[in-house]
Amino acid sequence: MRTLSAIAGSAAFFIAAPCVVAGLAPWLLSDRWRLPRSSLPGMVPLGWVLTAVGVAALLHAFGRFALEGLGTPAPVAPTEKLVVGGIYRHVRNPMYVAVLAIILGQVLMFSSWTLAAYGVVAAIAMATFVKLYEEPTLAGRYGAEYDAYRRNVPGWLPRLTPWKGQVRGTDLGSE
Repeated sequence: MRTLSAIAGSAAFFIAAPCVVAGLAPWLLSDRWRLPRSSLPGMVPLGWVLTAVGVAALLHAFGRFALEGLGTPAPVAPTEKLVVGGIYRHVRNPMYVAVLAIILGQVLMFSSWTLAAYGVVAAIAMATFVKLYEEPTLAGRYGAEYDAYRRNVPGWLPRLTPWKGQVRGTDLGSE
């Protein structure tokens, strides 16, 4: 896939998936963000920080798919290369982690049990999709390359130090 096609496809999938899951659905569940802000000290600023960090991580991860992987996160247009650089050296599922961080940020801002329940349901759906579809698909597509990556990089709780393993003969520590 060409770089421009990968960027366009990733942008379209960005709007279709995480913008709906982390934006539209919480917006609707919070009465268009008209819920009263949390009265618990520090929760609103912490929610904003968590949301901002989630959005930044999500944009970075999508950029990696288009520029490093030459593909999109959409299953119908997968990457040509396994994406293992940048934020992917810390966690295997940064898009899901970022989306959940954005939802949790909104939970904190609004102290909303409805959004919290939605976040739990979203987390269960994501974890199930990863286990039943993504991991077997990536193992089949990238073989030993993915196995080495999977053994060394956690799926959900980011490691503080980046993995500096070898993939495709490239030293990831030099990125």
